[in-house]
Amino acid sequence: MRKSAAIVASLLLGSLIVPVSSASALDDVNTKKLRNAVTVNGILAHERVLQRIANRNDGNRASGTQGYAESVDYVKARLEASGYDVTVQEFTFPFFRTLGPSTLAQVSPAAGSYENATLEYSGNGEVTGTVVPAGGIQVPPPETPGVAAGCLPSDFVPASATEDQIALVQRGTCTFAIKTANAVTAGYDAVVVFNEGQPGRDGLLEGVTLGEPVEVPVVGVDYADGAALYAAALAGPVTLQVSTQTEYDPEAVTYNVLADTRKGDPDQVVVVGAHLDSVVAGPGINDNGSGTATILEIAEEMAKLGVAPRKQVRFAFWGAEEAGLLGSEHYVDTLSDDELGTIYANLNFDMVGSPNYVRFVYDGDLSDSELDGAAPPGSAQIETLFTDYFAGQDLATAPTAFDGRSDYGPFITAGIPAGGLFSGAEGIKTEAEAAIFGGTAGVAYDPNYHQAGDTIGNLNTKALAEFGDAAAHAVWTMARSRSGLYEDGSRMARSAPPTKDSFDRWGSDWVR
Repeated sequence: MRKSAAIVASLLLGSLIVPVSSASALDDVNTKKLRNAVTVNGILAHERVLQRIANRNDGNRASGTQGYAESVDYVKARLEASGYDVTVQEFTFPFFRTLGPSTLAQVSPAAGSYENATLEYSGNGEVTGTVVPAGGIQVPPPETPGVAAGCLPSDFVPASATEDQIALVQRGTCTFAIKTANAVTAGYDAVVVFNEGQPGRDGLLEGVTLGEPVEVPVVGVDYADGAALYAAALAGPVTLQVSTQTEYDPEAVTYNVLADTRKGDPDQVVVVGAHLDSVVAGPGINDNGSGTATILEIAEEMAKLGVAPRKQVRFAFWGAEEAGLLGSEHYVDTLSDDELGTIYANLNFDMVGSPNYVRFVYDGDLSDSELDGAAPPGSAQIETLFTDYFAGQDLATAPTAFDGRSDYGPFITAGIPAGGLFSGAEGIKTEAEAAIFGGTAGVAYDPNYHQAGDTIGNLNTKALAEFGDAAAHAVWTMARSRSGLYEDGSRMARSAPPTKDSFDRWGSDWVR
């Protein structure tokens, strides 16, 4: 999962209550047989294979590596054995790797170092120069997310033409890619991004992608170090050194795996997706082996039911999500308008086994998301499908930002309704959340996020049970309902889809 990685809406105790339902015409489908068939043991059987694949391939399953190729082969074989029509969709992307740790050190007036992390697709090199803050930096930070420092070209004083300088920007409002591009346009030789500062948004910015390669070195730091750099800006130079490699020629080859049911209306396709790749740093057994294993288990058990779906179901296992949603973007971009018109909805499952989990549901009605634009019609009803299910099980839920920073993003950009579940990443669990969902306040939802510790030994099986049942319920309800999402029972929205510009600001820092 790409987050800086996870924007989780700042939640007050009151907002943790299940929201008021959005009207939906979906039938009340009996999903008990499928839910009973989808088990934690079945999910873990797939997770064990993914762990073994990572173990024999340098500890990861990242797109462009042998570990990912073996993951594709495994998923493909299981789906074909269950009777699905399977397509492996090939695409290329620039493969990025870090060759060593980055360094960020104050040279004067007093020597010192700052903990930092290289942003994916950072340029390679070493720069020594003064730090110049972008306009709009807020120290101390505002109470709620929304710092726009670096989002506009006018936020940057033109860099020196004779001396190296390093731009300092703060997380918030727009993507890291936009902030970096504006700094490069203004002539800066490197960029430091620091976290925004609110609880859960104050730690080291690591596991972050720029979405596409840039020429200058770019690193992330935590809020405290960013504030220190801001206070010391122009007082003396710092040295920033990054060691990276991006392969363009040839670019790396990777794959999406698409599996269609042989029955069901092909003009009404429910795309059920999860990304299959891990980061290079670890095996990705929660991020996103958990989503992969859950939808693979659902696919296998659905095939055994002996009951045909009314709508065709397409199980999609995306490649290169960790490089910036590249697999799902490739899939959507290669569809014609007619083909896009057959997609009924997208369900997305990205991390559903976090050790210190919360039952997050994508905020399809945007009632708890401070975002511009509008979600595609039908997204609110998908949110309600999940929240109503959990409420029926006496399980509380909380909304998480519907910001397009997982593989549903390209679908909502195309105007397709979407929704899904998320158990939490590097965000910090609050006291209010711990009171409602259990677990430990003050600790990340997944302390192993984007690290070597994201192993099968750090999954929460209670989360897998709850999320697995909810996912099975949603998939089978949408597959079997005779009626549509909308209030009049129709299948498709009548309003025009949102423009791409509506979702541009939800892009490539991929924070969920």
